[in-house]
Amino acid sequence: MGLSKVTCSVSLLQLFLVVFLVFQCYGIRVHADLNTTLVVDASDAPGRRIPETLFGIFFEEINHAGTGGLWAELVSNRGFEAGGPNVPSNIDPWSIIGNQSYINVETDRTSCFDRNKVALRLEVLCDSEGENICPADGVGVYNPGFWGMNIEQGKKYKVIFYVRSTGSVNLTVSFIGSNGVGNLASTVITGSASDFSDWTKVETLLEAKATNHNSRLQLTTTTKGVIWLDQVSAMPQDTYKGHGFRSDLVEMLAALKPRFIRFPGGCFVEGEWLRNAFRWKATVGPWEERPGHFGDVWMYWTDDGLGYFEFLQLAEDLGTLPIWVFNNGVSHNDQVDTTAVLPLVQEALDGIEFARGDPTSKWGSLRAAMGHPEPFDLRYVAVGNEDCGKKNYRGNYLKFYSAIKSAYPDIQIISNCDASSRPLDHPADMYDYHVYTSANDMFSRANAFDHASRSGPKAFVSEYAVTGKDAGTGSLLAALAEAGFLIGLEKNSDVVEMISYAPLFVNANDRRWNPDAIVFNSFQLYGTPSYWVQLFFAKSSGATLLNTSLQATSSNSLVASAITWQDSADKKNYIRIKVVNFGVNTVNLQISFNGLELNSLKLSGSSKTVLTSSNVMDENSFSQPKKVVPIQSLLQNIGKDMNVTIAPRSFTSLDLLTESSNLKMIGSDSPTWSSI
Repeated sequence: MGLSKVTCSVSLLQLFLVVFLVFQCYGIRVHADLNTTLVVDASDAPGRRIPETLFGIFFEEINHAGTGGLWAELVSNRGFEAGGPNVPSNIDPWSIIGNQSYINVETDRTSCFDRNKVALRLEVLCDSEGENICPADGVGVYNPGFWGMNIEQGKKYKVIFYVRSTGSVNLTVSFIGSNGVGNLASTVITGSASDFSDWTKVETLLEAKATNHNSRLQLTTTTKGVIWLDQVSAMPQDTYKGHGFRSDLVEMLAALKPRFIRFPGGCFVEGEWLRNAFRWKATVGPWEERPGHFGDVWMYWTDDGLGYFEFLQLAEDLGTLPIWVFNNGVSHNDQVDTTAVLPLVQEALDGIEFARGDPTSKWGSLRAAMGHPEPFDLRYVAVGNEDCGKKNYRGNYLKFYSAIKSAYPDIQIISNCDASSRPLDHPADMYDYHVYTSANDMFSRANAFDHASRSGPKAFVSEYAVTGKDAGTGSLLAALAEAGFLIGLEKNSDVVEMISYAPLFVNANDRRWNPDAIVFNSFQLYGTPSYWVQLFFAKSSGATLLNTSLQATSSNSLVASAITWQDSADKKNYIRIKVVNFGVNTVNLQISFNGLELNSLKLSGSSKTVLTSSNVMDENSFSQPKKVVPIQSLLQNIGKDMNVTIAPRSFTSLDLLTESSNLKMIGSDSPTWSSI
């Protein structure tokens, strides 16, 4: 018994020593991998100008991004057209207030608008007196908006609707809590039968006396008779620059300082069938006259209040360049033959004239009538979306290309066909490159354009994102992989002209796609880690890329770049070094600068910003919107040779204030890292 104990103890000691020695050997090897060097050539000669247009945004009508999101309209199905042209029809999400003994509600085709003939007919059977007395709060209809209307105390909301009646009108317009209780704001519209015998436009301004994030708009009456309603709208009066966009959402876009906005899709442009494709002419002119359409790819109705004009206006409001994507006669399931595509070619030419034409031209005059006599700065168009493999794409594309270049030779035309690995067989100014993949594959694509041809059209990486289990609904892991990919694109910006993430927005009530950059509901919003990654590159467009050399590690989990930029406010110059550590170990990074004057880096004014979290799958949420956001701190030391600790699974940015006289600086705006 005693001998067994001694033997066991010796064996355990031997096992411990073996494990310890193995760990020590492994530790020494890993330790060697955790130290590496980044050499930055900060002399003027090797610097290369990054395109002014490198980083932008891509908006697609998906996830109720625009309808019920960016476009601030509170009423869903405002024209009662979503149920289709045949009547009686479904009026969802409208609901009836009052039972059948009090009111009958149905649609008919008596609207005064030629392109959207459906109207809502309310036959009120009760009255304020007599045998069939209406309920005290009246009968009528209500609209809950897009999963609840956000009505806030002290704010004003313009309600517009069209009405006609067989008799006098006594109609109460009000914002009420979602359960029908709690009057937030109301007014009464009255008039004689002669006042409303024909369709009449009614406008009223309601000021909320309380806040409810899940409200509804009600139109009720206690007067017997027949009333017709159509084109019911409710808009907050505090929209971005007064142009109808939800301010908090646009402010998040503005923070990215995008140099372009690609719109309106995406698959939304194509449609599952051509009959449901986005057609710009149906989305311009007075909002009441727009017919709206069913987006059959993402499966919801849009009234097209956010139309072609509004997208151009948004680009202007953001101080960025519009990139219009139009249908080329190809959907997911049907195509227009090249011999018959000329009407669509003319539609594209008309669309360019609408944006750029003289206010006396046919389509330019419509733009002017909509309040914008000056041309919009449209320089780029994309012929279709992801259509390169379709049978008629190349033939159709060439028809568009020839006609547009003939009429507008300065317009840059973007092809759907990828030319990153082989030349195009047709002319183009740029080509689309889309990638949705796993985190590891995305990070490995940091080198995707290292060997791309340096001649011919440049790449427009218009859609990229980590998807699948690595992404969740917006994970840190996905964001870090994307950051590595973006650093690679930035370093290859001699052949990559533009970059944008996709999708941009998701209404949390209608997740058609995961992940997305910005998540919102009726009153809340937050940026996913992928959104915050894009902020690290907000200074890159138009900056100067410096040559860098990163010592390789066995794990190849580190990528880095360096740029110079100038703060436009105070004209101070900075070197920004960005480093992604995709690995699980801390890296001790030694940074050495060549060609930099002695003492030209200033500790005061220099900073370090890090995006990381305790778990690589961490996400932000409405309850924790800042769980994974960039954290800025002051640097403790700085110099031509400096050591920086790079945390595992992190994205680090160093902004180094410099007073070097021989370092070329190309400007941008001052850095903003405060969380939204």
